[in-house]
Amino acid sequence: MKPGSDKPLRSVFKKIGTPDQHQFTPDPFQLQALEAIAQSDCLVTAPTGSGKTWIAEQAARKIMQQNGKVWYATPLKALTNSIHVQFSTLFGKENVGILTGDIKENTDAAIVIGTTEILRNQLYDAMYTGENLTFDLIILDEAHFLGDEQRGVVWEEIMIYLPVRIPLLLLSATIGNPFQIAKWLESIRGKKCHVIEEQNRPVPLFPLFLHPSGTLFPLMQKEIEGQKQILHKKVFKFDHTKKRPGIVFGGKLPPFGDILRVLNRYHLLPAIFFLKSRAECDQAIKLCGADLLSRNPKKKEALFNKINELTSGNPNLSNHNQRKYLEQTATASHHSGHLPAWKVVVETLMADGLLDAMFATSTVAAGVNFPARSVVVLNSDRFNGVEFMPLTPSEFAQMSGRAGRRGMDNIGFGIILPGKFMNLKYVATLNNAPPSDIESQITINFSMVLNLLLSHTPDQIKLLLEKSFASYLILSEKKGGGEARKKFGPDLEFLWLDFIDHMDFLAEENFVTNDGKLTEDGLWASKLRLDTPLLVAQSIRKNLLPQTDPALLAAIIASFVNEKEFTDDPLYNKALPKRLKEAFLDARKGLKPFAVKLLKKGFHAPNLFIQPSLLMYSWAHDEAWENIVTQSDFAEGDFARLILRTGENLRQISKLEESFPVIAKTAKDAMECILKEPVVTFSSET
Repeated sequence: MKPGSDKPLRSVFKKIGTPDQHQFTPDPFQLQALEAIAQSDCLVTAPTGSGKTWIAEQAARKIMQQNGKVWYATPLKALTNSIHVQFSTLFGKENVGILTGDIKENTDAAIVIGTTEILRNQLYDAMYTGENLTFDLIILDEAHFLGDEQRGVVWEEIMIYLPVRIPLLLLSATIGNPFQIAKWLESIRGKKCHVIEEQNRPVPLFPLFLHPSGTLFPLMQKEIEGQKQILHKKVFKFDHTKKRPGIVFGGKLPPFGDILRVLNRYHLLPAIFFLKSRAECDQAIKLCGADLLSRNPKKKEALFNKINELTSGNPNLSNHNQRKYLEQTATASHHSGHLPAWKVVVETLMADGLLDAMFATSTVAAGVNFPARSVVVLNSDRFNGVEFMPLTPSEFAQMSGRAGRRGMDNIGFGIILPGKFMNLKYVATLNNAPPSDIESQITINFSMVLNLLLSHTPDQIKLLLEKSFASYLILSEKKGGGEARKKFGPDLEFLWLDFIDHMDFLAEENFVTNDGKLTEDGLWASKLRLDTPLLVAQSIRKNLLPQTDPALLAAIIASFVNEKEFTDDPLYNKALPKRLKEAFLDARKGLKPFAVKLLKKGFHAPNLFIQPSLLMYSWAHDEAWENIVTQSDFAEGDFARLILRTGENLRQISKLEESFPVIAKTAKDAMECILKEPVVTFSSET
């Protein structure tokens, strides 16, 4: 691969550089948003990096000056931590708290940064107790999560339950139907929701195509009036060549070392490469050479020193198996299979400009702020957890939005590589496509039913559901109405019938009376804000969980939250601790009739596997982290997530001290057994 570029790119590459430093002046859309939120609700849609967080900062500052309080909600714990650090620097640590489930610090502060699930739970509590939320502004960052298939229901619930007196500031880069969402909010909150739209990127994006020979071409033709943008003639010719040269051979990864040399030749680094899988990210860094870094001894020394600083005192980080690639090549892999603390190391190095490249899965595009000069896309589809689907305009916008660093770049680049699964014509349409419309993702689950019945009658809940975005879409003759009617029923009846089915099952199992009131069991079970609250509740009331052994309790709960499937069953392995085997079999056997009932009624009941229990049992008994990870099927990040989710379940059980004081205390002790380094690397009160 030999570096080369199409002649017309010379004028484009001349724009590369750092903009002149000048005093910050807010953009008109930022000032309009501040004016709007001072009067009513406000939905801001603006490209990534355009300064939406600045709006949140200034709105929060104004509330603080009036001795008010702010709740800043984000969808991701990593983003919550990032905003917490940023706001603590701006407003002082004493004025900023954090609340994620894993961390609970300074929650009486003027500004609380937390996850949306925690905010939703606080709204449940407020509706039950009748106490007002003591906040004067709610900020929902990454508001396009309203359309997220798994978690959108939480966002929708917040918007439905939130007291009208509290202004709502929504921030997003990728909402295709902001005015429709604003009209829905106006219909349920009875006050204006201003939409502030900004189309211009703060750093313009130029799309490039990297030919397998190493030559860079513009991806698109120059725009001709009245015509849609089309592929550049040389890219079009490449795309229509019968035996076109490949950049990937025999299913292997591209020669990333050569690609980095091409990008470096034209000053297009640092770059974020979006790859299909974790394994590809981990393999990619091994294909990068040390030659680029060796030419820059100052950067090499700064990188080495910063890595030492970030990993000092933490053996799991300082001895990380990817550290040598980090130090030798200034490249890193970033995905959910890594320890959270290692991802922070990589993110910090990238944000400080010390890396040339980061290889990441597309999930990194949302929520974490470390842009680069270029992003490189190899495939026009992505794995959504179930199957490979074409990238949506919003997903592509999230990825390309990382190109171009405000204040650091005059121009950013979106570089397309002709990978095996790259549809060039399709990607060309994504370049200027508007974001996807958001649809309602409201769904019924047992935790929602229990918590709504705490404070509402079934008839009142029906009225609440009629405030949903789904209901608004059903009544709308405009876009989205037909799909909503198909999904939720012409008059929301499918959703209501689903609610009735959940309530009927709860009544059959004595969590709810026939007229929709919570029984004594229902009252304490409502405190279990979990994915599988009924399984945990049934285990507690049938005395199927270890009562006084913290390590054993953590182990059994781990099997409830585990999402990994296993084919083998080591239950009869002689090395399996007898206490664990007996406790696990007792729980599984005791729960089986209840799980069968759930399944027969069409509800989810997870399979319980001993493997995650064994790992958690070993971890709770201080087995070395390296031993556990190397001997298991779990990647570090997956095991860390299992521990954190187990900890969250234990935290919920610990709230049952009035009804079940013994197991509540054991749950607290169990949390201390498992929430430790390297999973938790900071002190916090839990």
